[in-house]
Amino acid sequence: MRQQQRGSGSTTPAATATEPPAIPGVRRYFAAARGVDFHVTEAGPTDGRPVLALHGWPQHHYAYRHLLADPPAGLRIIVPDLPGYGWSGPAPHRWAKDDVASDVLALLDELGLDHVLLIGHDWGGYIGHLMVLREPERFDGYLVLNIAHPWQTPRSFLPHVWRFLVYQPVVATFGQYLQQRTRLLEVMLAKGVKNRAEFGPEVVRAYADRFRDPGVARAGVDTYRTFLLRELPRGARHGETRRATIPIRALFGVDDSAVHHSLAAAETAKADDYTLERVANCGHFIAEERPDLIRARLITLAEETAPAGTH
Repeated sequence: MRQQQRGSGSTTPAATATEPPAIPGVRRYFAAARGVDFHVTEAGPTDGRPVLALHGWPQHHYAYRHLLADPPAGLRIIVPDLPGYGWSGPAPHRWAKDDVASDVLALLDELGLDHVLLIGHDWGGYIGHLMVLREPERFDGYLVLNIAHPWQTPRSFLPHVWRFLVYQPVVATFGQYLQQRTRLLEVMLAKGVKNRAEFGPEVVRAYADRFRDPGVARAGVDTYRTFLLRELPRGARHGETRRATIPIRALFGVDDSAVHHSLAAAETAKADDYTLERVANCGHFIAEERPDLIRARLITLAEETAPAGTH
């Protein structure tokens, strides 16, 4: 692992997108796994119980700045930038979600982490589901934020397919230009939130400015192009049949215009222990709009899944 300068100062983003936004007290480093040079930001005691947090599009590790700036007692918050996003190196593939899941599992190996608590939002949430289904023994519990679960059927998915078609084909086709040269991301990010106090213009810039980078913009295009051309058709033919065996706690801001909360319903989840909490007056970016709630639910999940003798 290669160390990066320790974070300091306020949580105000840096003036340019060449360096990560400042978050007080964090540790930053690079770790190579499966051909990806991961940029990792973490906080909390190095011997604390590890919590892996995955972001989505169009974001990076800064989505979890509140947890990083003030980690709950005893928890080690670990937030990688996903391949090609933020300050991580490019993915050696076209962002198939199974490939990204393999990348992140390899990162856990590189960091020497056998068991973690997991948090995932948006595409990071979907990748988290794939990881939990593939290697459940590595995850004590999963806090999943504003993303559809993988057990969709035509009956559950088709009424909401229009939401995906509003923007995903545009990003998949013209995303390189739009992310780099227009204000598309500024508009989308601003429209996706209800709590502007926690997600103001400076936060929008922290994300949008990074996607001016050609490599990061390319990762965004690949994320949606692979989904629309390969993963969505495959999912329609072969639905997910694996069953989740670990505790999953889904939180969902119901004012999400991109993903409908019914796509995360407990009634359609093939899981032994799955709950859905619908959060009123909250949009898609729940980790940033309701950091207090995310923190509280993470603490509860950590307590519920604590190894015997550690309560």
